[in-house]
Amino acid sequence: MEQAVPIHPVALAFMLVAGSLMLALPRRGALVPLVFAIVFIPLQQRIMVYSLDFFIIRILILFGWTRVLMRGEYSIRLNTIDKLMVLWAVSAVATYSILWQTWGAFINRLGVSFDIIGIYFLIRFLVRDFDDIVWVIKIFAFVTIPVAAAMFLERVNGRNLFSVFGGVPDFTLVRWGKMRCQGAFSHPITAGTFGAAVFPLLIALRLVGGNGRALMVFGAVAATVITVSTSSSGPLLGYFAGITALCMWFFRDRMREFRWALALSLIALHLVMKAPVWALIARVNVFGGSTGYHRFYLFDQFLRRFSEWWLFGVQSTADWGYYLFDVTNNFVRIGVDGGLSTLVIFIAILAFSFQSIGRAIRSTEDDVRQKIYWALGASLLVHVVSFFGVSYFDQIKVVLYMLFGMISVARSLSEEAAFELKAAPEDTDETVRAGESRSY
Repeated sequence: MEQAVPIHPVALAFMLVAGSLMLALPRRGALVPLVFAIVFIPLQQRIMVYSLDFFIIRILILFGWTRVLMRGEYSIRLNTIDKLMVLWAVSAVATYSILWQTWGAFINRLGVSFDIIGIYFLIRFLVRDFDDIVWVIKIFAFVTIPVAAAMFLERVNGRNLFSVFGGVPDFTLVRWGKMRCQGAFSHPITAGTFGAAVFPLLIALRLVGGNGRALMVFGAVAATVITVSTSSSGPLLGYFAGITALCMWFFRDRMREFRWALALSLIALHLVMKAPVWALIARVNVFGGSTGYHRFYLFDQFLRRFSEWWLFGVQSTADWGYYLFDVTNNFVRIGVDGGLSTLVIFIAILAFSFQSIGRAIRSTEDDVRQKIYWALGASLLVHVVSFFGVSYFDQIKVVLYMLFGMISVARSLSEEAAFELKAAPEDTDETVRAGESRSY
């Protein structure tokens, strides 16, 4: 799906300037060049040294880590999500290497794991508190505006402005008479998912006050333009899932009952439907021309052929059915490439991330903080919905890993708050005992 292209002089200059800024700017500012690179430079822009691919994003990760090591900004206390992310990366390398038993496969997975660990822990090192989380959201709010403008022009003119860099088509894709804009992303679905995933964060940004409210308005409109301009059903469903999640804030005290009701409803549907409940995927067709049946059949075969992939994955899914070499499901992609162990670890990351949102909300009485944390969970839900329609393979992976990092920061903040709360009564008791001793 990706094709290497010679690095464009402008992209090279951008990379050098962005890398220099990551080294020189204050801690918060170091993330600005990285986010700009994610949304403006196609992933295919890379420097190739022998058989090794150095994507611009990976080079900027190296700049970021160099900065962290030089300034000693790497001091954090590992939490459960941190450990799971490391375990996920290790499992991905081990299982894929065993599956293919080639040096090339090992190098390939090292690159993938470098992206996971590099981006995730760079966020953990540079994002320290709640204000830093808000800062990252503001960066995304700011960059969505020019991206939306470029994609709007793409929809009007049928030409992709980012094609000058190479790696994305010059002329906009058209399916069933609808323009499928993609900007600098490798596919319209991943571009639309980006817009849908940042939308809940931008809605929550209005609570911050100051310039946050103005950014929210323009950013939210821009995120909507990005999502709609892709003419893709998956991102639009994710977009509405994010809105639904935001609305569930008013029922946050009933989420346990809601989850049980949803689970029991799916079980009931599975029992009464002639087809399995996951056949509902085939019904997804918002814009027309969607390949919902392909996605259903792929997931169905994935479950039915469990014995083929559960141990270390499977080298090819081409024999599973017509056109099923095209793995358009992120859960299936992870299982096919890494077996059951890698898939279970990834699902555990998702589960602990949602759990961390709940803990972070309960750890504070500040209404603004609670709603920003809730928006992080809504954004993650958008990604989960999108997983059923596309396997993540371009810049959208970086956006996901950044979100995991911010949720992990929220978890650490909640753990620190819980520790302080637990220690407070002990300090009070000691103070009282000391006072009683003095009184005697």
